Amino acid sequence: MDNLPIVLVFALVAAVALLVYFLFFRKKALPEGKPAPGPGTAIAPSDKGKEGKEAKSREGRQLGPTPKPPTPEMLPSAEVLPDSSDSARNLPAIVEPTTAAPPVASKKDVAGLRKGLAATRGGFMARLKALFTGQKEIDPAILEQMEEVMISSDVGVKTTQTILGRLRDKLAKNELADSDAVWAALRAEATRILDEGQSPRSSRDGKQKPMVVLMVGVNGVGKTTTIGKLATKWNADGKKVVLAAGDTFRAAAVQQLEVWGKRVGADVVKGKEGADPGAVAFEATKKAQEAGADVLLVDTAGRLHTKVNLMDEIKKVKRTIAKAMDGAPHETLLVLDATTGQNGLTQAVLFKEALELTGIILTKLDGTAKGGIVLAVCDELKVPVRYIGLGERAEDLREFVAVDFVEALFGRDDDEAAAA
Repeated sequence: MDNLPIVLVFALVAAVALLVYFLFFRKKALPEGKPAPGPGTAIAPSDKGKEGKEAKSREGRQLGPTPKPPTPEMLPSAEVLPDSSDSARNLPAIVEPTTAAPPVASKKDVAGLRKGLAATRGGFMARLKALFTGQKEIDPAILEQMEEVMISSDVGVKTTQTILGRLRDKLAKNELADSDAVWAALRAEATRILDEGQSPRSSRDGKQKPMVVLMVGVNGVGKTTTIGKLATKWNADGKKVVLAAGDTFRAAAVQQLEVWGKRVGADVVKGKEGADPGAVAFEATKKAQEAGADVLLVDTAGRLHTKVNLMDEIKKVKRTIAKAMDGAPHETLLVLDATTGQNGLTQAVLFKEALELTGIILTKLDGTAKGGIVLAVCDELKVPVRYIGLGERAEDLREFVAVDFVEALFGRDDDEAAAA
């Protein structure tokens, strides 16, 4: 009992020490958000071990500089994450390849063509239109009547059969319900034939100087006049033109070419009357090169396509031009009189066999009521029509454009006012 006061003192000191511990040290060791245990709260042994480790770790961190906390990675929330439908909408649209738009006929050109083709529209086309007048339903027998009209209008047997064969197929498939459908199909066939017969314009123009153009044809088709009109056109386009008077057998042809030369300011190269046309063409080619001309137009004597010796002579002229300039002539144009019809087609076949034709010029198309020769030439020869002549003036020689020609020729009467 003598030691009782000492025991009580030690017990009191221990109680105070324990109280101080819980009030100061134990409160700091607890993680944030946890209330400090009261004096009567029991602490598990495992908690004591954790508290000791945390205290040591905290003391070690406090000795050095406080590290900068890492920046948390920003993840998109569910609200901004794109779903599959949004992704599909944001993908670039697949663009289908587009085909070139069909050429549109120029109203101004069509109006002028219609005036020039008045005879053909009043003849060939008027006869075709008469077959459909008052027809609500299409009788297959109408195709037989169309055949007669087309053949008699210089379309030719082969071309007529090709066109009507396609129309018969459409009729058998019930694709031609009325006269408008037949007329539209006829226009489509004409466009197809004329487009197939065309080829790109010469790409040599501007790359090789001069561009040598050899003009051929039979007597009286208008070669020399056509040369003068072409010279006028190209001169207006700012090109320097030289003319070669290769028709040495007809003095009037040389004089006529000289008149055109004075009008357009073009030099004319000529030889003596009866001179070798090949020699004139050779000299003209050399002079055009020396003068820096853009275009050389070579006139030739008219010759019957049935005369072998004359056809051999034109071949010689072409070879001579090639000797004067590599690759020349760049264009060999056959001039045909549209009023000669199927006879003109026969001429073209023989000239094509003798020469490598690059184009055809149809003159006097304003003077025929038939006009189907254009379809026959493009379909049978597969040689492009370059120009058509619709009058005496230089501007009446028109560059041939298939879509304009078809619209002018096949356009119905109720379309004329809109095209004018």
